[in-house]
Amino acid sequence: MKQPIIVLTVLLIALSLVPVRHAAAAEIDASTSLNLQASTLPELKLGVTQRLILPFLTGPGPLTEDNRLELALSAELSPISLNGITELTWTPIAFAQIVTGARIGSGWNIKLFGGDLYGIGINRAVSGADPSQTHTGSAFDGLIWKVQGGAALQFDLAALYPGDWHHVIARTYHELNYKGYSAAGAGESWYFENDDGENVNGFNYYGNLLIAYQMPVILNTVGILTEADLYLYDTPGRSQWGDERIRWTFSALFNFTVTKKTSAALLVQCRTRFNYLEADWRDRYYRNRRIDSSDPLHLEFYRAAVVMTVKL
Repeated sequence: MKQPIIVLTVLLIALSLVPVRHAAAAEIDASTSLNLQASTLPELKLGVTQRLILPFLTGPGPLTEDNRLELALSAELSPISLNGITELTWTPIAFAQIVTGARIGSGWNIKLFGGDLYGIGINRAVSGADPSQTHTGSAFDGLIWKVQGGAALQFDLAALYPGDWHHVIARTYHELNYKGYSAAGAGESWYFENDDGENVNGFNYYGNLLIAYQMPVILNTVGILTEADLYLYDTPGRSQWGDERIRWTFSALFNFTVTKKTSAALLVQCRTRFNYLEADWRDRYYRNRRIDSSDPLHLEFYRAAVVMTVKL
């Protein structure tokens, strides 16, 4: 069973690595970039993205002159995972975008500094009155996959008042996605890329809001990014441990133009976490925890992350 899964994953990622030749037509723009992400978590990821931008249903006015289709094919490799990603973005008018996409991947598990990093696997409860959680799974024992569709609204003050120093940017994006793990049964929880192991095959909502200011200097963008995640799958009793509540992430964003082809983004992130009634909640299987309804949330530091991008 593992061999077909490995072959399928490798084939998808290999397809995303096939170079896209610049088309003869001048209006088609093709590019390739390398991305390196690292953070204060035990986290490192290398990616390559092929991007093709095609003018589509363009018009003479400022609202339609940049109408286009943008296709991005990416491959990602981390110490515990391998992914292939595709995303198609249609800009039918200057202030709106429609986005569809999919990803497929798998992973493996390693020990680092005496601890376990779970690239993939099932999160199961150990039997007992107050069960703890345990990881079961081996390298490439299933595929992680995701499909999504969403839309974005965006605004740039410079469109109304042209000028290099007038770029006050606002963009909000909202999507519905379905993600799954082929080795997980109905209602089973699973890990991917060393997350909290609270994933279940089913639908999810994701949304964000970016408010930023762009400048014609080395530090070309500063902004605040707010993100919301909500699990939509109907696990019995999910309100007791927080699956019906939105998880928020707040980021301070700084983007630098290092060279003409190299940029670096720094994110400093905080996130909301649930307050549980049990003093030993960290040792328990997460569905056995109970939220403190009188004080359900607190805000904590999440990570600082750096993303380097080099255009080839």
